Amino acid sequence: MVIDTIQNAAKYETLHSLFKKAFDYIRQTDLEQAVAGTYIVEADAVKAIVSEAPGKTQEASLEKFECHNQFIDIQYVISGVERIGWKPRQNCHTPNGDYNPEKDVQFYKDAPDLFFTLNSGQFVVFFPEDVHAPMIGDAVIKKLVIKIKA
Repeated sequence: MVIDTIQNAAKYETLHSLFKKAFDYIRQTDLEQAVAGTYIVEADAVKAIVSEAPGKTQEASLEKFECHNQFIDIQYVISGVERIGWKPRQNCHTPNGDYNPEKDVQFYKDAPDLFFTLNSGQFVVFFPEDVHAPMIGDAVIKKLVIKIKA
């Protein structure tokens, strides 16, 4: 997992061959004006999902304590304040259902090891080994999730 501000994103562009393309999308897109929806950045490799929704309670978010096998998430807060739970996948032992290959998601019933807060202009990178519970908050959160083929 990586947490930082978009101003420092260039430091992480060498971690994956598609990270520069993803961070360029964040830097070059007027995300404040972006309409909720899914946008293809590179076919079959990078897609951007803009959402704007009320934050969830911690309990509601933990019902979908998730990780992915096929994609890396870069989650960027456009506006609002988002709290996220996290735990290394290797320490999760209680699956909540089976892995769904169509949605590339595995849920867990385990409790996060920690919670952190992202503000506007900050991002987190979740690799397949990062289980996360996003969208915890008291107000509307507008965010961008970039899905990158692992």
